Amino acid sequence: MIKFLDLKEINAQYRAELIEACTSVIDSGWYINGKQSSLFELEFASYCGSKYCVGVANGLDALTLTLRAWKELGKIVDGDEVVVPANTYIASILAITENSLIPVMVEPDPITFNICPENIERAITPRTKVILPVHLYGQLADMRAIIDIAERNKLLILEDSAQAHGGKIKGRKAGNWGDASGFSFYPGKNLGALGDAGAITTNDKELADTIRMIGNYGSRKKYENRYRGVNSRLDEIQAAFLRIKLKHLDEEIAKRRSIASIYTREIENKKVSLPLSLDIEQHVFHLYVVRVKDRKKLQDMLSANGIETLVHYPIAPHLQTCFASLREVSFPLTETLQDEVLSLPISPIQNSVQTRRVIEVINDF
Repeated sequence: MIKFLDLKEINAQYRAELIEACTSVIDSGWYINGKQSSLFELEFASYCGSKYCVGVANGLDALTLTLRAWKELGKIVDGDEVVVPANTYIASILAITENSLIPVMVEPDPITFNICPENIERAITPRTKVILPVHLYGQLADMRAIIDIAERNKLLILEDSAQAHGGKIKGRKAGNWGDASGFSFYPGKNLGALGDAGAITTNDKELADTIRMIGNYGSRKKYENRYRGVNSRLDEIQAAFLRIKLKHLDEEIAKRRSIASIYTREIENKKVSLPLSLDIEQHVFHLYVVRVKDRKKLQDMLSANGIETLVHYPIAPHLQTCFASLREVSFPLTETLQDEVLSLPISPIQNSVQTRRVIEVINDF
């Protein structure tokens, strides 16, 4: 069986280090807002090239608390609009609606599947205050074009970098392009914890301080609450695990890129459209996503040959039951993609025999 992603084996590579890190936290007697969280925030900020990092409970909170902090700082208000890709995971939209903001979804670029700058420009109204680009599948969006649009229209940028840890354009990494960036460390991410975890990176000290307070019950000093906050803090044990795995992230990204290069070079079935990587540094291949009209047939054939695949994402946000009010708008490309995209196995422990077996079956399709 060629698993889509074998987390047990991925983490087994670092078993001794992870056990040592866990033991260190247990023996410290300090389990929340301690040394490991502080050190990870410093190390991850340095890795991304940003000045500040604030650990939170998960990736959704990273986006939600950033928008909430901008509201507390008076930069946005209820009813303001946030431009966001239609073909994203629902978390990107939930962060917007949770803050009583309006998601303005736009179609992606048909080649990269990332948010299309031209469509962003067309969607801007007097109520638009934020652009939320998603670095989908691990490839950075066209951030230079997006920054140009934001500067001309005086808009904030919140990167959704949940799938793009380590990706960069001309040396500048995900997490250091927008006014802020939300990261997820869900176990299946390229930088994955062994549970839920997330973080925000930014170069804005006031924003970082405000997010930290909101995530700590609205408090900087115990029992003194400036905001009506929430409880969203990076767990000490997860921070300790992430510090171990951060050291190996670039090596794992290199392995993913190597597999992606083999797929791109050797998959020759014309029925299967391969992803376009604009630049090798720009894509960390969290996912290797192909398009095929007969997706179920291909997926069934791969499964029959012991190859596990997944679909990211089979139902677009605007078609979800919870967003029935958004269905009055149609997104033809997004709706086509949800029926045609298929994610192939790709992971840092996948060997060349497994990779070429996937290629063999697809070429026989």
